[in-house]
Amino acid sequence: MKYTYKTQKTCSRSIEIELEGDVIKSVRFVGGCSGNTKGIASLVRGMRAEDVIAKCKGIDCNGRGTSCPDQLAKALKQALEK
Repeated sequence: MKYTYKTQKTCSRSIEIELEGDVIKSVRFVGGCSGNTKGIASLVRGMRAEDVIAKCKGIDCNGRGTSCPDQLAKALKQALEK
């Protein structure tokens, strides 16, 4: 399943996710800090979505109340609910 999530309050504009069941096949951030978002995408590939949600949920970037990892957690949660 492919899913696109529009991010809020981050430098990235959206996140494109591909899931195979509950396992992350690929993640691509559109915008944001290239090295960081590529690193996150590489680290989560092959992981269960629920495990990534648990690790990334609530991470804050510069007092914004969210971050790219937190937005990824929100995107994965929504994708699993579909």
